[in-house]
Amino acid sequence: MSIPSTDAVLERHAFRTNALMVAVLAFFCVGPYLLASGSSMSTVWAFLSGAGMMAGLLWRRANPRRMLLVVTAAGIVHLLAVPWPTMALVAIPIAVYSYARWVDGHPRLVLLIGAVASVLGPLSWAPSLMGPDGTYSIVGRLALYLMFVLLCAGLVVTPYAFGRRIRDADLIKQQREAALAQRQVEALRARDHAARMAEMNTRAQIARELHDIVAHSVSVMIVQAEGGKALATKKPEAAAEVLGTIAETGREALTEMRRLVGVLRDGPGDDADWTPTPSLEDLGAMVERAGDRVRFEMYGETPLIPPVLQLTIFRVAQEGVTNFLKHAGPDATCVVSLDQAPRVITLTVEDDGLGAAAPSDGVGHGLRGMQERVAAVAGTLVARPRHDGRGFLVRATFPLAPHTDPRRIS
Repeated sequence: MSIPSTDAVLERHAFRTNALMVAVLAFFCVGPYLLASGSSMSTVWAFLSGAGMMAGLLWRRANPRRMLLVVTAAGIVHLLAVPWPTMALVAIPIAVYSYARWVDGHPRLVLLIGAVASVLGPLSWAPSLMGPDGTYSIVGRLALYLMFVLLCAGLVVTPYAFGRRIRDADLIKQQREAALAQRQVEALRARDHAARMAEMNTRAQIARELHDIVAHSVSVMIVQAEGGKALATKKPEAAAEVLGTIAETGREALTEMRRLVGVLRDGPGDDADWTPTPSLEDLGAMVERAGDRVRFEMYGETPLIPPVLQLTIFRVAQEGVTNFLKHAGPDATCVVSLDQAPRVITLTVEDDGLGAAAPSDGVGHGLRGMQERVAAVAGTLVARPRHDGRGFLVRATFPLAPHTDPRRIS
């Protein structure tokens, strides 16, 4: 068994209310003609035409056009067969209002019918309303006729204007509600889009972090392992030191990965590792683990800069060293330099390796990751082969805000 919709229930309630109103009007406006004794034919036609107009009002909401057709037909009968106005004519302003209220567009047909009825109705009632000949002068008769015409016209125009005003107000309200609903939908879409973008940015940031951690650590471990393999035959005691470096690099990589994954966990009770992120103080140790072919130089006095900027500088240097170990060749050397001025910090990673001739697998994202990192902190990055064709240059410049005291940045 299906449950009726809210609109159907409301329509049914409106029909019952309208039917009750029509029954009450018919009782007071048409009933007396049914009970009249010694009824003439005019009285019979008054009853029939009035009953027809009242019956037409039953469709005033459900089918206003059918209502207008029935009321108009009954009104024509009244015009032709009843020589005086009856109480049933109250159906006309109700029908005009209903037609203007419930019909779409510009329903001016009802105005045309009303205008014709306003002229012909008083004309057919004139003999009975104006009394015997001679009671009024010609001017008086004309004035009285015009008064009836204006009265009938007012009973058409006023309910029409009232009905259109209410309909327009309802349409404006519906449009406002629709616009509000549309804005809410757009706000939800914008919020979902922002959430997706935030998720994408988070994923990209995690991907960069994992790339920097894994790629650098694995590259250092490979270089150290290859060096240890050569030393094992010549200096067995030095191989132990190389293995210690490999183990230390692996442990640090595992610690950083555990810290990164721990940030993604939800519950406060999870065993996330909140080890501090790498900073400028860790640059020397990172370069030292890369082997004796990489040298670190630092100039100027280190200011206190935000942790996010320190992490960016560290990751750019790490990626530069990683690329050197992967692409520069076994005989190349590299210099990592950090120039610290009061208002700008410049990081340079420069090698004398293969440069543009270095092979590439075409699937790396290191340079793009560096560009994104540097741009995120308003820095500039240059990453290209050196002008002499020998080696590769990475230079990142990070300006500090001129209105900010670096020593007070936390």
